[in-house]
Amino acid sequence: MTELLCLNKTDSNLVNEDLFEIIASNISTKGYSINFNALPVGLSESLWMHLQQMNSAKFVSAGIGRESGHQLNQFIRSDEICWINGDSEAGSAWLEWTKALQIFLNRRLFLGLFSFESHFAHYAPGAFYKKHLDAFKGESNRRLSLVFYLNPGWLPEDGGELRLYTGQQNHTQVVPGYGTLVTFLSEDFPHEVLAARRDRYSIAGWFRVNGSTPDKADPPR
Repeated sequence: MTELLCLNKTDSNLVNEDLFEIIASNISTKGYSINFNALPVGLSESLWMHLQQMNSAKFVSAGIGRESGHQLNQFIRSDEICWINGDSEAGSAWLEWTKALQIFLNRRLFLGLFSFESHFAHYAPGAFYKKHLDAFKGESNRRLSLVFYLNPGWLPEDGGELRLYTGQQNHTQVVPGYGTLVTFLSEDFPHEVLAARRDRYSIAGWFRVNGSTPDKADPPR
């Protein structure tokens, strides 16, 4: 196991290049990667504890589209989100970890990943997100999607699976168990979140390429 960097000055858990290499290899060969117990234990625990202590008022109903095209549509998705901006110790450590992954993937796969955005997501019992793409070719600068699950003790009968469509007739179903990390090319894999029978928590994030122009800074919020 190769130690890459320390998450922060007080966290003794280290990111390892072995996991990053698995993700890079999977992205290169099949476009997606599913890994269990992926994050350092201390970081996973910190994110979980922070999530438990958050004021529920910080979560807002999730919408679809960006900027002027943003709208709420309960027929398509019924989750609620809270953006991660690094103002907490847990959020800051998470962003450091994803930055390390970004640097590795750019070096290994030349993806040109420029920035990262992410949010906590809460799916109440019965909530869902219907089949969709995170990016459309030529219309978005999202390049790589990432989902990390924070659901201790999750059982198959709890539902809430991520259904990742890997072909016209094929799909892979991921149980949102604690510590599972899913990474996939944003433009290539339609996916959906099936309704769960208990509260379901995750972090959804996207690595983006630079879409800045002389008249517009990227990324927009």
